[in-house]
Amino acid sequence: MSKILHAAITGRVQGVGYRAWTLRRAQELGLQGWVRNRRDGSVEAVFKGDEDKVVQMLGDCWRGPRSAVVSEVVATAVPDEHWPDFSVRPTA
Repeated sequence: MSKILHAAITGRVQGVGYRAWTLRRAQELGLQGWVRNRRDGSVEAVFKGDEDKVVQMLGDCWRGPRSAVVSEVVATAVPDEHWPDFSVRPTA
């Protein structure tokens, strides 16, 4: 079954390669969606794919790349916008 979740990730998650890490990990899991930095210093992402893979990705977001220090990952359901792949979006 397919699942779509928006993740808001806070902590030391900018300037540590978090977006590039998220892109690689999401592609490894075969997910669709996107990731971007927020002006408030957080990172946000949308993950779409098999439920077990999306849940795994959310768990992985707590770890992030080696230099990241994640303080919170908040996930909420969002509607399907039919993303063709997983991409990095500009800062919002």
